[in-house]
Amino acid sequence: MLTALLTSRAARDAGEAPVTSPYATGPFDEATVAAYRAAGWWGMETVAGHVRRHAAERPGDPAYVTPDETLTWSAYEENSTTLARHLAALGLAPGDRVATQLPDGPAWHVAAVAAEKSGLILVGVGARAGRRELHHLLDRTGSRALLTLADHRGGPSTTLVDELRTDGLDLTHHVVVDRLGVPDRPRDADITGRALGPDDFSMLNSTSGTTGLPKCVSHTQNRWFYFHELARRAGALDPSDVFMGAVPSPFGFGLWTAHFSPAALGVPTVLMERFDAHAALDLIERHRVTVLHCVSTQFIMLLNAQAERRRDLTSLRCMFTGGEAVPYDRAARFEDATGAKVLQFYGSNETGALSHTSLDDTREHRLRTAGRIIPEMEVRLFDPSDGSDITGSGRPGRPGCRGPATCPGYYDDPEADEQLFTPDGWMLMADIVEIDDEGYLRVVGRLTDLIIRGGKNISAAAVEEEVGTHPSVALAAAVAMPDEVFGERVCVYTELRPGTTLTLDDLTAHLTERGVSREWHPERLVIMDALPRSSGGKVAKGALRKDIRHRLTT
Repeated sequence: MLTALLTSRAARDAGEAPVTSPYATGPFDEATVAAYRAAGWWGMETVAGHVRRHAAERPGDPAYVTPDETLTWSAYEENSTTLARHLAALGLAPGDRVATQLPDGPAWHVAAVAAEKSGLILVGVGARAGRRELHHLLDRTGSRALLTLADHRGGPSTTLVDELRTDGLDLTHHVVVDRLGVPDRPRDADITGRALGPDDFSMLNSTSGTTGLPKCVSHTQNRWFYFHELARRAGALDPSDVFMGAVPSPFGFGLWTAHFSPAALGVPTVLMERFDAHAALDLIERHRVTVLHCVSTQFIMLLNAQAERRRDLTSLRCMFTGGEAVPYDRAARFEDATGAKVLQFYGSNETGALSHTSLDDTREHRLRTAGRIIPEMEVRLFDPSDGSDITGSGRPGRPGCRGPATCPGYYDDPEADEQLFTPDGWMLMADIVEIDDEGYLRVVGRLTDLIIRGGKNISAAAVEEEVGTHPSVALAAAVAMPDEVFGERVCVYTELRPGTTLTLDDLTAHLTERGVSREWHPERLVIMDALPRSSGGKVAKGALRKDIRHRLTT
């Protein structure tokens, strides 16, 4: 039975006991769970169960490695149990929410397993989230406890908690842990019978926050182990691999690449508290990493850093990426230089994977598409203007899906759920895609990332790929610039390679020489030392749109 130990904000404010989430009668009803399990898409495994098994079979092997620490499987098991008992001793009841704001390292994974063992719902907050976002997420979820390190951005984390409480946040407990997840002055309590199962709501995390304050996505473990199995087959993953997870773990991509897949396989995972391209390349070389996970922006940064100082990356077999399109030419050169293959997954924190590429796909399919539609994930295309079903018409459309990879919905946010689902239950993406006769999906643009110039739809992703071919450009982001005549024009923000310069005329000449359609040419160029990024590591397009509006009015 799908169990949901969540309390709505209204019930919490009224002092009521935990209530069953409305999602329990939604997409994951008992019949659906039974069908997914019968088909072999969902099982009975949990992260805590895998950690316990690896601790018994390979206790001294590394589970997580950072430049400064190593967490073995036996320490992973011991530390997560210690923290689980400590949380229970504080009086936190099964179903209570406990939030984390921890850097990307062993402590976060220990905290996640501790929450699972003690029957608590983990609220994952990105380490880069500001106080306003943190306050919003803790208040929205009714989190009773916050786990942090002792230090926070150069000062004591107690100062952060004091400020949150001064701002009106009702936070009962602040739990300080070290970088291996061990609490300060641990207390003890019995946690027998409290552990969450694979069908239980176990986690809430946020959308990556590129626009507005984030929403909270609800998760069960089964959807992520299903995702892991897709990745295992696509990349021929096995226990001999060494992972590097460059995406922060509270976010969807980081969850399966650094938390669920490593637990299922028993592989070591190399992590960094804060992504740095040069440091990442050094770690890949030092630890002979075989499987790299990163978003497209990080991939471009890695390519730039490798061009500045070459490392031996021949240990890499494959690189999983997603979130944004990768530049074809540069990805092809990366493959030729390393022998690794770039694999793309398409989906979101909410939907999970709709399509993916695999080692068996041709380079054209792997780098030009987001892969083939996953058979058990039902996918439809909807007209973005009127919502009509245009599946099979050959026209690009907005994808909707349902199947074993999807989340149950947003936490306590019916208005957001109305936008996420069609009336008949299809979970929507915010992209425009096309699907060819072989079932390969290609992203044309994002509904909020289309630049409409004089009635012409221009894909920001396509503009970014073309601009990125200029030798001076390290990273590019295209946004709509308001215009009284055309409605919108193309504005491009760039980071430049060290020691280079670029003007709009230079860029226009380059694009003209490449034969790029004139309407794709940027009509304004803004050069920044560093483009703003969301907590999940993506370029924060919302901040850039706000910036260009400000520039136009000053």
